[in-house]
Amino acid sequence: MENQQALKIEMEFAQNSERVKSVDVHPTHPWILTSLYSGTVTIWNHQSQKLEKSFEVTNSPVRSAKFIASKNWIVTGSDDGFIRVYNYETMEKIIEVEAHKDFIRCVVVHPNLPYLVSSSDDKSIKLWDWEKGWICTQIFEGHSHYVMQVAFNPNDSNIFTSASLDGTIMTWNIGSPTPKFTLNGHLKGVNCIVYFNSGDKTYLLSGSDDFTAKIWDCETQTCVQTLEGHLHNVSALCVLPELSIVITASEDGTARLWHTFTYKLENTFNYDLGRVWAVGSIKGNQVIFGFDKGFCIVKIMNGGDSVSSGQA
Repeated sequence: MENQQALKIEMEFAQNSERVKSVDVHPTHPWILTSLYSGTVTIWNHQSQKLEKSFEVTNSPVRSAKFIASKNWIVTGSDDGFIRVYNYETMEKIIEVEAHKDFIRCVVVHPNLPYLVSSSDDKSIKLWDWEKGWICTQIFEGHSHYVMQVAFNPNDSNIFTSASLDGTIMTWNIGSPTPKFTLNGHLKGVNCIVYFNSGDKTYLLSGSDDFTAKIWDCETQTCVQTLEGHLHNVSALCVLPELSIVITASEDGTARLWHTFTYKLENTFNYDLGRVWAVGSIKGNQVIFGFDKGFCIVKIMNGGDSVSSGQA
């Protein structure tokens, strides 16, 4: 890019695979978890760049998979409506639960309680307690279309937010059956959300089928900025707090890096691996992207007059 302040991006590792629908990063092992449209999940060592484990979960797409590191588990949500849990050391299946009546879009682990939250095309969000035998302890209903993603508030883990193809973003309290508040502003469905802190404020970033991402002030419940430039649906988001950067990724095949204070576009890149479906941060400046044709890991650094990546 011509911008002299552009972030420098270096490719570290790329791997071809079936379509990657989600990525997660282990908190202590050098592992990344990918869930595939083919129904398989894989664990890769991002230091040795070797495949550690592979689980054939189901014949239908696994759209979301997460580590539960405290239990040595991975948990998956798939299009057959089942939540499945595996011990990643022994490869043993711990349990499978018929959780939803339609595709499971997202599973997310509570940061400190034995809870899992799942969201589905059946328009519901469910809370599961694994210390009570994986029973569903609460159902959250209010969306009128598929619930694509949920995210916990990093400052209050009793609060989470959901994104739906009904175009709304709803914030919920665990224990309350109705939304705390609803954000409206996207012109089409909302695919993804992520919280981030900037200065002394907490914000929510959302990505939509209207080709934009929006930044919301959680206190005032207002949109403070719309990030425009993608040529297709915004499908995944990531925050790099140490670099003050948010990343938006799209079905247009590109990822865009924006500054969290100025909202300025810092860089755009494309690795020609198809649509981007998932983004995750490994360390302060390492990012994994999941695409139609596989995944890649890049390192993002401040400064530099050129971009040493596969940018088209």
